[in-house]
Amino acid sequence: MIQSIFMMSRTGEVLIEKHWRGITPRSVCDVFWDEANRYAAKEDAPPIIYTSKYYLISVFRDDVFLIASVTAEVPPLLVIEFLHRIIDIYTEYFGSVEEQNIKDNFSTCYQLLEEMMDNGYPLTTEPNALKAMIKPPSVMGRVHSYATGKSGISDDLAEGMVSSMPWRKAGVKYAQNEIYMDIIEEVDAIVDRNGQMVSSEVTGMVQANSRLSGIPDLTMTFIDPDVIDDCSFHPCVRYNRFERDRVVSFVPPDGAFELMRYRVNTKANVSAPIYCQSQVMFNDSQNTGYGRISITVGQKPTSSLIMPSKGTMAIEEVALTIPFPKAVRTTNLTVNVGTCLYDEATKVAKWTIGKLSSKNPQLTGTMVLQGGNTDEHPPIQLHWKVPMASVSGIAISSLQLTNERYRPYKGVRTITRSGKFQVRTA
Repeated sequence: MIQSIFMMSRTGEVLIEKHWRGITPRSVCDVFWDEANRYAAKEDAPPIIYTSKYYLISVFRDDVFLIASVTAEVPPLLVIEFLHRIIDIYTEYFGSVEEQNIKDNFSTCYQLLEEMMDNGYPLTTEPNALKAMIKPPSVMGRVHSYATGKSGISDDLAEGMVSSMPWRKAGVKYAQNEIYMDIIEEVDAIVDRNGQMVSSEVTGMVQANSRLSGIPDLTMTFIDPDVIDDCSFHPCVRYNRFERDRVVSFVPPDGAFELMRYRVNTKANVSAPIYCQSQVMFNDSQNTGYGRISITVGQKPTSSLIMPSKGTMAIEEVALTIPFPKAVRTTNLTVNVGTCLYDEATKVAKWTIGKLSSKNPQLTGTMVLQGGNTDEHPPIQLHWKVPMASVSGIAISSLQLTNERYRPYKGVRTITRSGKFQVRTA
């Protein structure tokens, strides 16, 4: 199946190289990098690239590329999902997959790859099973390794590997039993310069954090499950039960995990709770060498978001990523709310606003042009989050526990946030 896996940084440096079914020459990374550099944004690089001998299947997350090379026909979505799972596991172990974190934990990265794949086929991908075999790095763990000369790898097979529930370890006990559910919906959209929605799509996920003793059996029901479609579940969910009764029945893993993903059935385009008006002018035709930019952000009086109560809607974590065309040499930007940083190397400005208030944030400034094509108008990436709101209006009506005698604390919250939310400037 998978012959080799490479991890590359945003600058093209190969961080990790692991082979299973023969050695793939590192020159394929050069071919991949040349193809990725043809796109202005790294995430726009095609997920599948064909060379004379290999298929290169890749994902881009957290400023790193993870590339799998295969020589035969394989289900590409299976490989892409496995690559995402590798990044999820690294994030679980190291906090993030930043370049420095990977370099500081090289040995653990390779140990995890050894356990997650066997002869090119996915093997162990559950965090609980991996943590039972390979301890996450810590200061005390490093001190213990230096003092005793022992590695953090267990000599025994994880208990879950030989049970019917490999996602849950045995003998879990908590003084206080509790489970938390987060319903998170993301809005992917394209908005034209007049503020009209061109296209939109809403996807959602249910993330859980379980701290329950023993082997609890949970049953979760929704108020209106018909508003969701294309559901995918964690392996702990009994899929046949959901297909028959539209009920999510499962024995949860211990700790944080993603229970399910879904797509929201929206008959029309979604109305976002925030607007972004921009004016970009290049007047280099008069040989002045300068251009002007003005951006205003504010909260809309109405939107498609559904609030559980009549409280005021709070828009938080608002930020804009503003790319400039190559014809711009430098900029002079001022904002009345938040902070704005411009990177002359990448020609991208990042405007961090935070929580929207009654004062509408505004950015104004000038651009120094150096000649070239001023017809480029890269879209603005808008980021925002609204707590206690959802697009679908889905809510958990009940969460029942069986197989155990205790009564756990249950917490549920909803969040709507932007996914790939683009605002056109022309």
